[in-house]
Amino acid sequence: MTSIFKGRTRNDLFIVLLLFTAVFLIYYLNILPVKNTFFNQLLLFPLVLATSNRKRFIWSIPIIIGLILIIIQPIFSTFGVSVTDDLFRLILLMVVILMVALLVERIEKVRSLRSLNDKLKKQTKMLEDANEELEAFAYSVSHDLRVPLRAIDGFSRIIVEDYQDKLDEEGIRLLNIVRENTHKMGQLIDDILMLSRASRQEMKISKIDMVALVNNVYDEVKQGMEDRNIELKVGSLPNAYGDRALLSQVLSNLLSNSIKFTSNQEKGIIEVGYQDGVNENIYYVRDNGAGFDMKYVNKLFGLFQRLHGPEEFEGTGVGLSIVQRIIRRHEGRVWGEGEVDKGATIYFTLPK
Repeated sequence: MTSIFKGRTRNDLFIVLLLFTAVFLIYYLNILPVKNTFFNQLLLFPLVLATSNRKRFIWSIPIIIGLILIIIQPIFSTFGVSVTDDLFRLILLMVVILMVALLVERIEKVRSLRSLNDKLKKQTKMLEDANEELEAFAYSVSHDLRVPLRAIDGFSRIIVEDYQDKLDEEGIRLLNIVRENTHKMGQLIDDILMLSRASRQEMKISKIDMVALVNNVYDEVKQGMEDRNIELKVGSLPNAYGDRALLSQVLSNLLSNSIKFTSNQEKGIIEVGYQDGVNENIYYVRDNGAGFDMKYVNKLFGLFQRLHGPEEFEGTGVGLSIVQRIIRRHEGRVWGEGEVDKGATIYFTLPK
């Protein structure tokens, strides 16, 4: 140990330890705002760790006491008490031991963090594989169910049309219920297939004129409803970058919902607008329809979740789930706001 301090004078060591103490006091008493500077990384790193929990702080107490003794050495000297070189060596040795121990602990934490990272990556990969298998299964099952449903609907229609004179009113009513439910099941299957495609379909990114897209989609979903009194207001919308087919599906679902939920209004008003975001364009579809209670907003985008009963409005509870999945694939966000009987607004974002 004496070789370590060879060539060092007592005053040199005193200055070094004095600086060390000053650094400690600056940090511990928060005298200067140095915690987030490069100075902190170089000089305060061991001290930050030393004071981060009770065990390390207790471990540092002998060093602190020794440094305090050195600082007040002139006072001791007046009473004939002096700090020996052995104390200097002991304090420096303890400082080195503390720093090495803390460095070893930091290395172990880094290793542990890397190990957890690797496990997380493996679990994420397993989850992605399971999700792909589930989507493939849903697609296969939904596709296979369409054939028997068509057969049920077809034979029910034939019986109603060709054997109507042999059936009483109750028999015809029951067969019509069968047909009605097969249509509902067919719509549900179509929505599940669309949900699967929204996740699996390869995206072809291009520049999209959102105003033109909104008008085109609205013309499609409005077909067969010419008797409805609906006003569409399309604001100034910036161009978007995304998959045209998928974003068409988003607008189709949102506009269809607005048309559906304004069916009880004398005049339905649907507004498609835009708000500027920091790194994103915020689009919205607003209507003056039935709206919803905000306490159920967490169910708004849930699969098969419906905020209105089938006796009020038809639907499968899949449409907004499709919207959410498509927007997330575009690295955007989607959320809703509404009030009962005062309409609803669905917002979605796309990167600029």
